[in-house]
Amino acid sequence: MHKADKAVLRLTLGLGLSVMVTYGLAWPLPHLSCLVVILLLCRPGPPLPPLKGLLMAGVLTLLMGGGVLMVPLLQHYGVSALLLIALVLYGLFYLGLKSGNPLLTLLVITFTLVPVAGVAEQALAFVVIQALAIGVLLGAFIGTISHHLFPDGEPVAKPVYLSPQNATWVALRAVIIVLPVLVLALQDPGHYLAAIMKTVALGQQACTTQARHAGKELIGSTLVGALVAAIAWSGLALWPNLWMLMLWIMAASLWLGVRLFRVKGSRVAPSFWSNALLTMMILLGPAIQDSANGKDVLQASLFRLGLFLLVAGYAWAAIWALERWRMRRPHSLSANHETMP
Repeated sequence: MHKADKAVLRLTLGLGLSVMVTYGLAWPLPHLSCLVVILLLCRPGPPLPPLKGLLMAGVLTLLMGGGVLMVPLLQHYGVSALLLIALVLYGLFYLGLKSGNPLLTLLVITFTLVPVAGVAEQALAFVVIQALAIGVLLGAFIGTISHHLFPDGEPVAKPVYLSPQNATWVALRAVIIVLPVLVLALQDPGHYLAAIMKTVALGQQACTTQARHAGKELIGSTLVGALVAAIAWSGLALWPNLWMLMLWIMAASLWLGVRLFRVKGSRVAPSFWSNALLTMMILLGPAIQDSANGKDVLQASLFRLGLFLLVAGYAWAAIWALERWRMRRPHSLSANHETMP
């Protein structure tokens, strides 16, 4: 069995198990924990060991406390707090581009999602932290088991990262994409909380997206993720129980995974399919919560989808405008292929 086939099986079975555990035990914000598991299962290289995952979850929980501390700063010193958040996000995006560590993405979520949740309700911020920590622990445990069941058998080639100059520019570009949506979410956290998760995913995707393909990748992956979520929801509505939820999400991850890991050829980058998988989970998770709370699922889902498309359109426009401005600078150096328009 090829290592790409094994990666697809690890993602499919691992995500199914995480859905069964998080939703079966009724943990808070289960879809957020599943998003963390997706990030860890899509991570190249060996799995995160359980003991290291436990230690990492503890460290991340302490660092996530920094996101909670940003709440009073945002309430009383809004501009200074936003500048501080922008500086932290820039550093995290830059380190992520240089190291490729998906745990840095969790810190990006921390310094965006946790402050927004804290502005809405302080207890919600701690629920978000708990869901992220559970996701790290679950991802480490599932990753170890799945790698034992489907070992790669050969070392994984190290991915190629951007040069320091281009990493600086792309990290700045990602901050410009995330920050305006963060400001919008702070004005109405209840309606824009899901948009923050989507924007962080778009920010990560924008780090590897070529400017000439940005529209197709950012908007296209959002629409594909929404379509997969709609199909899964329609199937779940026929027989709504935990087992069917697990099976539908496994089917969706299998279909997207064979394209993500290049088992089946695709004209778009792997980031297209990973973003579609994240979008599917971001839409499906809140829809399940809306249904349990007696809300109008269709209306809420259409609002989120419209918001996600607006965010993706803004990210596309920002990438296009920034790259045009960069290439017109008289003394700008040529960018790598990752950022060429």
